[in-house]
Amino acid sequence: MSTNSIKIFAGNSHLELAQLVASKIGVDLSKVVVLKYSNQETSVTIGESVRDEDVFIIQSGCGEINDNLMELLIMINACKTASARRITAVIPCFPYARQDKKDKSRAPITAKLVANMLTVSGANHVITMDLHASQIQGFFNVPVDNLYCEPSMLKYIKTEIPDWKNAMIVSPDAGGAKRATSIADRLNLDFALIHKERKKANEVSRMVLVGDVNGKVAILVDDMADTCGTLITAAKTLKDKGAIKVYAIVAHGILSGKAIDVINEPYLERLVVTNTIPHEDKKRVCPKIDTIDVSPTLAEAIRRTHNGESVSFLFSHAPE
Repeated sequence: MSTNSIKIFAGNSHLELAQLVASKIGVDLSKVVVLKYSNQETSVTIGESVRDEDVFIIQSGCGEINDNLMELLIMINACKTASARRITAVIPCFPYARQDKKDKSRAPITAKLVANMLTVSGANHVITMDLHASQIQGFFNVPVDNLYCEPSMLKYIKTEIPDWKNAMIVSPDAGGAKRATSIADRLNLDFALIHKERKKANEVSRMVLVGDVNGKVAILVDDMADTCGTLITAAKTLKDKGAIKVYAIVAHGILSGKAIDVINEPYLERLVVTNTIPHEDKKRVCPKIDTIDVSPTLAEAIRRTHNGESVSFLFSHAPE
């Protein structure tokens, strides 16, 4: 056991999640004041001593992404200059994760830039959830724990979807096939895939289903729902091919643009997202959205990291 104590700080991006994590661990959130000056500069004041302590800073990549990222970098640096023993950035939804490769000429690999910024600011360790591409872990020179929402998703399917044994797991694109097959194997269900062709970003032109969903409940599994264009086109395709109901389970519910109007259309039975990104305001106007709480997974990862225990148990188990 370590001799120093856990200090959990929260940025402004997702205070509710940070409070849930802190209460699961049994500590209070540490004092920090994060303000914006009138000229839009971010000011951070750490309100208690962190000398030789184990510091965890929880900040998700959502909302005002650039402000929240800058806030995180300044908080990490403030703790570093205040002599913290170890600083772990807990980033439930990693910002710029989709800009992870050079897919056209002169395209920046911004996820690598974010990794460099986190390292330079003083992060010794990073905990994140369901990275868009797991290779992003290789962008860092410090240890990265990429936790999975999969165990929590499996638990949800078994308890909340009544006819899950007559279901088929569907990946809305080839990139998510590995994630979907993994869930299908664990539930002993069949798997289908949708091949999509994009004309330009955030717009899907047409979809082709590979697999038979006729008379089945279709469960779409993806890592991210942004404008929900892909999900809803996939749901339409599945309904046209004879699926009884279509559920969608997604790790990060960004839900930007016209997402809410799209979800309220009659194709999707329910959209299930985790709380890596706050969406309480969206739930009020869209009763179809349901939430999986991932704070127990993050809290257990923080506890195990602090005590020097293995985190790999969490890859296959969802803590209570």
